[in-house]
Amino acid sequence: MFENLTPRAPGANPWHALWALLIGFFMILVDATIVAVANPAIMSSLGADYDAVIWVTSAYLLAYAAPLLVSGRLGDRYGPRNIYLLGLAVFTAASLWCGLSDTIGMLIAARVVQGVGAALLTPQTLSVITRTFPAHGRGVAMSVWGATAGVATLVGPLAGGVLVEHLGWQWIFIVNVPVGVIGLAVAVWLVPVLPTQKQGFDIPGVVLSGVGMFLIVFALQEGQANDWAPWIWALIAIGVAVMAAFLYWQSINTGEPLIPLSIFGDRDFSMSNVGVATIGFVATAMILPLMFYAQAVCGMSPTEAALLTAPMAVATGVLAPFVGRIVDRSQPRPVVGFGFSVMAIGLTWLSIEMTPMTPVWRLVLPLTAMGVGMAFIWSPLAATATRNLPPQLAGAGSGVYNTTRQVGSALGSAGIAAFMVSRLAAEMPAAADAAPRTEGSATELPDFLQVPFAAAMSQAMLLPAFIALFGVIAALFMLGFVNSRRARPGTVDAALVGNYLDRDGNGDVDHAWDDEEFIDDDEYVEYVVNWDDLEPLPVRVVEIEALQRERPQLEWRTILDELLADPEASGSESAEFGRNGFGRNGFGRNGFHVDDERRQPPLGDPAGRPSGDASRSPGRHSRSAD
Repeated sequence: MFENLTPRAPGANPWHALWALLIGFFMILVDATIVAVANPAIMSSLGADYDAVIWVTSAYLLAYAAPLLVSGRLGDRYGPRNIYLLGLAVFTAASLWCGLSDTIGMLIAARVVQGVGAALLTPQTLSVITRTFPAHGRGVAMSVWGATAGVATLVGPLAGGVLVEHLGWQWIFIVNVPVGVIGLAVAVWLVPVLPTQKQGFDIPGVVLSGVGMFLIVFALQEGQANDWAPWIWALIAIGVAVMAAFLYWQSINTGEPLIPLSIFGDRDFSMSNVGVATIGFVATAMILPLMFYAQAVCGMSPTEAALLTAPMAVATGVLAPFVGRIVDRSQPRPVVGFGFSVMAIGLTWLSIEMTPMTPVWRLVLPLTAMGVGMAFIWSPLAATATRNLPPQLAGAGSGVYNTTRQVGSALGSAGIAAFMVSRLAAEMPAAADAAPRTEGSATELPDFLQVPFAAAMSQAMLLPAFIALFGVIAALFMLGFVNSRRARPGTVDAALVGNYLDRDGNGDVDHAWDDEEFIDDDEYVEYVVNWDDLEPLPVRVVEIEALQRERPQLEWRTILDELLADPEASGSESAEFGRNGFGRNGFGRNGFHVDDERRQPPLGDPAGRPSGDASRSPGRHSRSAD
């Protein structure tokens, strides 16, 4: 049953590996948002136009999202540690290339390589957590992982503003080099070498998934900039068709599919993917109208606007370890549902407060509430998604999970941009054509335009608030511990037992039920037999039961007759039993002590001892009379 399970690395502390992995994970997530603040400086320094500088961000996100499905499977085949180190090395080298670029074309090319490195790195972090932490203690680890993802997306604009204002735009990339070198050294030292799987590689699946993801993400990114032209919708339709072909190929592939579709049979995994796509949409969509409101209406600088999001990051980081403990002890349904509910309430609250006259401290309150909601979303979703994943599918599951998150983020970026344009057209028609298309800096508007612009941004904030409700719906369909925490021996599927590998890494199974005191539910009557007046039968109950199993067609009296027969007799009935029907031990064939008005006296021990002195022979379910 357990021969295909992958044991954990013996003697490795999973927390040491986690801290090492989070260095690279945090760095690549920060780099996904840090460039937005630097776009104006890049345009001025390299003499680029608006459409070109947009690709500095779009190229990275596109190269990041497209290979995620493949890179997760690469970790299963070649080891997550090896692929993580490769991805971090590529990302670090590409960061230096970005910082040294002197043309916009070279910068875009370097960002593509950076995105590939990030795609190789990201799935391995979640895969290592899944394969090194036991399922019932994975919540805290996932909370740290989720908090890192949430904080990084918020820290990016802040760090970008500080570096651009004081050192120049090049340093948002150069700063990655020493951090990446340290991350490589720590990963080599602390991340364990996990067993790999010798499996084939699904080349058609790689091609189909890569092409499909590229077309979808590219069209979503370029849709708003090109006014959602027909060719944009054509690319989306083709991308969806290619992904449908990919799924069909995975379903009929009898070899080693890139993504085993059986993982979607786990309802918690499927619902967690819906949830992470939802929070990816919400986190990306809410930042755009907030940044433009803070700069154009409140008159904040890019750094000050980024600081406005600090309460979210602080609340998420502080609550992360506590939420992790809750995840390990409770069902995910109320935890995730609470998180998305608070997120929806916080976004609605923020929308109400987004007016030209609102003081900053009143904006901090809903933003803090949103940070609380994120703390109850990121880590519980990751823990729930990976709880039932067997180790051999950790990479594939991580690839799917991170891909879903990226697609949700791309949908959020495209959706909020289109919705902002529609609201600006309704509130201030003359300014619709000048609507912002990226998270760059915004010039403070004159007083007479601040009210309609703030109204448009406030209405745009209602879109992520509405989408957050889909996360609540997904939480309602989660099962939690039904299939894992309370399973009994003999009922656990072999594919799920890998979650309970022991902490010693010896391959033995550490079942969740071992922590409970064993309760024998068998009902039986315990009785005491006094052998002082009766010689024990020269046969054991076990022998009777064995004979009953072998000869079920015999009546019970016939079985007893054969068992009680004298083995030294010739086999005739007269030799086995007397004429009166009594055997040598004093029992008749009919089961009574009396026959023909006479009682057969009890016989003594065959060795000559009286029956009263016969030694005791312990019987089944017997105990001493005292």
